[in-house]
Order: sequence, then structure tokens, then C-alpha cells
Amino acid sequence: MTERRFFLDVRQSATGLAWAHRLDQRQENIAMAIAQSHGVPDIVARVLAGRGVDQDGAARFLDPTIRDLLPDPRSLTDMEKAAARIADAVARREKVAIFGDYDVDGAASSALMKRFFAHYGIDAEIYIPDRIFEGYGPNPEAMRELVSRGARLIVTVDCGTNSGPSIDAGNEAGADVVVLDHHQVGGALPAAVAIVNPNREDDLSGQGHLCAAGVVFVTLVRVVGLLRERGHGAPPPDLLGWLDLVALATVCDVVPLVGVNRAFVVKGLLAMRRLGNAGLSALSRVSRIGEPLNPYHLSFILGPRINAGGRIGDAALGSRLLAGDDPVEARTIAETLDRLNSERQTLEQVMLEQARAEADAELASGNGPAVIVTASDDWHQGVVGLLAARLKEHARRPAFAIAFNANGVGSGSGRSIPGFDLGRMVRTAVERGLLLKGGGHAMAAGITVERARLGELRAFFEEWAAQDVAKLRDGEALEVDAALSADGANFDLLDAIESAGPFGAGHAQPVLVLPRHTIADARQVGTNHIRVDLRSQTGALMQAMAFRAADTDLGNFLYANRGRTVHVAGTISSNWWNGARSVQFRVLDAALA
Repeated sequence: MTERRFFLDVRQSATGLAWAHRLDQRQENIAMAIAQSHGVPDIVARVLAGRGVDQDGAARFLDPTIRDLLPDPRSLTDMEKAAARIADAVARREKVAIFGDYDVDGAASSALMKRFFAHYGIDAEIYIPDRIFEGYGPNPEAMRELVSRGARLIVTVDCGTNSGPSIDAGNEAGADVVVLDHHQVGGALPAAVAIVNPNREDDLSGQGHLCAAGVVFVTLVRVVGLLRERGHGAPPPDLLGWLDLVALATVCDVVPLVGVNRAFVVKGLLAMRRLGNAGLSALSRVSRIGEPLNPYHLSFILGPRINAGGRIGDAALGSRLLAGDDPVEARTIAETLDRLNSERQTLEQVMLEQARAEADAELASGNGPAVIVTASDDWHQGVVGLLAARLKEHARRPAFAIAFNANGVGSGSGRSIPGFDLGRMVRTAVERGLLLKGGGHAMAAGITVERARLGELRAFFEEWAAQDVAKLRDGEALEVDAALSADGANFDLLDAIESAGPFGAGHAQPVLVLPRHTIADARQVGTNHIRVDLRSQTGALMQAMAFRAADTDLGNFLYANRGRTVHVAGTISSNWWNGARSVQFRVLDAALA
């Protein structure tokens, strides 16, 4: 194992982390070769080398294309069966229903399928279950209802892999079912016509990083090809024009930004900026985004609003927004989602204070549990996923939040830390009878648990996770890509770094350190953010923000060290205000120089 090299010899920062060089010596050499042969700034070369890009692959990495990176759809198990059945539905002009999940990935996937069928003159029905009354995925009653309304083909998107009884109900009622999904498999596969899921055990395509919308897109590529082979007369749809939906889902479902996913996001953002989707355009305006769309807007502005419908309102609003072309209806739905998101934020704030108090009480005793599990009778079921994500960030360990109903049944959501497979732990808990239902993937999972089993579940989580989580926490460090001065933080550098993006899961935002900068000022802005003015040794001033840092170890450090020289770690990005662009540094951590 390579010995850790401490960056600027920081072994314990304001947040309790060591700072480590992301690049080992071999990657340092590769970075030098990339900079020399491709003429990119040293920092960009280090970003590429630190993410496994070599000298030969740098040019392709900086310009990811669908043509180069899209997998052969036929490499996915069951693809030919799925494509043939969907092509048959197009040729026969059958009645089709689309059963989707209530999150962004489900809404985008549903909208993609609806737009595809609409191109061929088929008005497919989208069915999104109610999060509270129906729960995740297909249910037998809904499947039978869709068949009673005439559906001869039901396509499930972002769900269905673990829904055997529901798919049996659809079959028995007289419909064929095709599953397009990406969730991990728990148990026997259902009896569908086809199950296209790159995470099924017998799929050797290597495309397990795709979100559901990515799976849908790859499937539609094959359906178009099959229709062409069959001599179908209608011209194909412009699939590349729909990459805005694939990009939105890819970013919001936090799947790794590797392989074709990078191309989906890069090209999808270009499509999104052309404002071709009425719903996304309306939501961008309602959200008051006054700059070119980037992954941040998808993750933190558009995505939460689309999700708000599924969390505390009408679960179908998101898919209706993304599938529709009427600008008036789009504006109405966008305004509704914006209002619901504000209500969700208020709910979340109250619940988060309660959840953090419960988590802090557990953490106060020594190191605390390996997995944080919080629960309440008063929480809204639609917000527990957000709570789990916040608790995971706060405690730096896997976390669950559970909302119990009056019958003593809790619906919960969990979020994990890199390196710990939460989905596998949850599936094992289901097998042991500790959960009524449960499933997910490595980084996120959903559970249904009886109140009487909560103590046993906590004990099982501790037994399962203690050793692995302890190792991950012991090895935890802030990986730093390079050093930077306020003097050199300009648009040219920012544009060059962004060319190595998009950044997100599996392709981390570059962490840069401003060595020996003085905290000229630190003051609270907004609800709990801190604005920091940093001055370099040559006098150059940089505006920085520490988001959600008030009343945290980082915030207290920044206040206490005003006027002192410190090292500051963070990321750089564009900040737009009144149409003017500036370079902004986002503070992640700090240490005394």
C-alpha cells in the first residue's frame, strides 16, 4: 500500500481531516506528460491524471462524444427481446403504459419513453405511484388497472427488477411487461418479456454505471435501429435532442460520471441550453437561473423541484413537466413545483434539527454507531431521503432516516459513504426478516420496517458495518489535486478546469488549496452561509463562500482566525450576479499555516 503523502503537512484540519495528495508519483509523471503533449495548464493535467486518464486518452477525455462512448446496445442482456417488443408495439400501434418511479430519474425516463411513442403517433400513458400510499415500484393493483384501460404493453422504467408479483399481475391481466432499470437485483428476476438492467448478475456489458434514463436511451437507440432494419417507413426521432433529459437524470441520480455518462452530461447540457424542452425551460425561468445551465443547477436547483412533486405533492408532476410541449401548461407545473419545493425546504429544516439532535446524542458517546439510524412518528415520509443525505454529510458515516405511520410501520431512506455498499447490507437485512421491504444500490437504499424490529435492525447494521466503516473513516482524508493562488484564479483557468468536467459522482470536483492566505474577513450571509475574503501574500483578494458552515467546526475556525494566515481548501466555479461573471472559491476546509 502506498504511504500517504500529506499536502502541506496538514494532518488535522478544521474539520478533523488530513489533507492528502490525490496523485501518486506515477500520476505526477503522467500529469507532466499530459501538460507537455496537449498544451493544457498544469492543474488541468493533474486533474486528468488524478482520475486515471493517461497521456493517450487525454484528448478523447476532454471531448467526450456519444459516437465514441455509447456501448453497443446489444451488449446488454435481454436487449434484443426488449427492443423487439417495443418495436412491435410501434408497428401495431398498440396501447402502451409507462410505469415510472417518482424521482428525477423516473420522471426523465418516463418522459423519454412517452416522447418516443408520441413520435410514432402513440399516446402512451405514464403512471407514477404515490410515494406514501403505493410506495416504490409497480404494485399489482396499478398493473391490473393499466391493463383494464387497454394497455397491451407496460414498460417499467427505473423500477421493476424486484417486482415479481406485480409483473405477474400484469401478465395475468393480459399485458406484456418490459423492464428498463438499473437497481441492484434482490432475489429471482420477475417473469417479464425482457429485463434490461446492466446490474443484473448475468449482464456482462460493463454498463452498471448507467442510470435508468441512460438505460432507456440505449434501448431506444436499439429500437430505432431495429425499426430501420425492418423497413419501418417513419423517420426516426432525434434522440440526441433528448439528451437534456438523460443528462438531468444522470446528474440527479448521482451515478458515476464515467464512460458514456460523461458524454450524456456534456452533450445533454448543450441540448438543455438550447431550451428545446418546454418543461425544463419553464422550470429554469421559475427558478430564476440567470446563467448557462451546469451540473450544479441540475443537482441543486432543477432536480429538487422536480423531486418535490413526488415528495409532498402530486408524484406525476415531474414526468408531465418533462414530457409536455405546451409552454402554458409547463409554466403552471413549474410554478407548482417551485411552491412545493419551498414547502419541502421548510419541512426539511424542522425535521433536520430533530434528526441532527438525535444523531449528535448517539455520536456523543465515544465514536458512536457505524450507521446512524434516526426515526420519528412526526416526520413526512417524502423528506426522509434528504434527511439521510444531510445526516451522512454531518456524521461522515452511512445514515438512515425513518418516518413511522400510525400503524407502526416506518418508511425510511439511507445514504452511504464512498466504499460502503449500503444496498447489499439492506438486501441482507431483508433476507434475515428484519425488514418488510428494502432495496437500492451502493450509495442509497430504501427500507420498510416495523417499529418492533427497529432495535434488532440497529444491532444488525452495527454488526454488519462496524469494521468496514471504521476502516473507511480511519482512512478518510481530503484528497487535494493542486495548489493555487488568488492571483491565478482567473477565467482562463476556470474554463480549462471545467473542460475536464462534468464533475460529480465518480469524477470528483477538483480540490484546490490556497496556501498561506490571510482571512481578511468572515461574516455570515443568508441563513447559515459564511462569506470569506482571502488575501494572497501579494495582496490579491479572492471572494469565497463556505456554504452551510455557520455553527460548524469549519465556520468556527474561520471566525476565530480572522486576520491570521491559513491554508484554505475548496473548489472554484463561476458566480453570476446581475449578468456579470466572477470566479468564486467554495471553501471545504481550512487549516492553520
